[in-house]
Amino acid sequence: MNKPAELELVHQDPWDKLRQFTQARIGIGRVGTSIPTDELLRFQLSHAQAIDAVHVPLDEEQLVESLAEKENLRAYLPAFHVHSEASDRVTYLQRPDLGRKLNADGIALLKTHSDQHPSPYDLAIVIADGLSSYAIANHAAPFLSALIEQLQTSSEQPWNIAPLVIAQQGRVALGDDVCEAINANEVLILVGERPGLSSPDSLGLYLTWNAHRGIEESLRNCISNVRPEGLCYEAAAHKCCYLLSESRRRHVTGITLKDRSDDNTLEHHSGQQFSLVSPSKN
Repeated sequence: MNKPAELELVHQDPWDKLRQFTQARIGIGRVGTSIPTDELLRFQLSHAQAIDAVHVPLDEEQLVESLAEKENLRAYLPAFHVHSEASDRVTYLQRPDLGRKLNADGIALLKTHSDQHPSPYDLAIVIADGLSSYAIANHAAPFLSALIEQLQTSSEQPWNIAPLVIAQQGRVALGDDVCEAINANEVLILVGERPGLSSPDSLGLYLTWNAHRGIEESLRNCISNVRPEGLCYEAAAHKCCYLLSESRRRHVTGITLKDRSDDNTLEHHSGQQFSLVSPSKN
């Protein structure tokens, strides 16, 4: 049977076999001196999805509904809804410094709550739209559910966790203001990462002990690319649970706290073969 005419025009790339291992645009082939039309269309779609991830507003009502569907998250609802000093998306993109600061109304709201609960929380959790509302909408609830489950089962000492905080136009450092205002020992902020052309909904996690405005970036721990196609929820929760437990024990985060959560963990796919040819048999 003859191949379709359009397939005969495409010159296959020797790296085509490697595409099964990555979402990166490798081995896409060519037609003359250009790329195949279907690959061009996929690129344009990914570019449009990345733009949408940055500009589509976070649907807070839908987010709260997805959080409430997780039984182990209901104890931390209703959430506090706060806003950074960036009044809108354009300001947020043009003035990163304003996205790092909680506005006066948000600080007052959280301080009023902390005044009514004088004992410090072990942990404050912030959910911020960041640069990808898709990341929060798709992954915040399932990741937090997996994390809370691990925190409840892996620690002999219970965690005293503050009500969830949902922040609009927020960047990583906004969590510092939340931690200080709500009176927590440390903060975990979930934030939408800058979208890539193969990952418009990548979720980032940042942990900071004794967070306060102006704290150095080197005093944070980061877990990135949380999504089913990257670091799955259970694996991310495992790493995060380890770092949170160690930070509570040692009262540190950042460069002095290393992720050793996998030191004694057997790799799930240790026997997987990545060679492109079958191993020779003796």
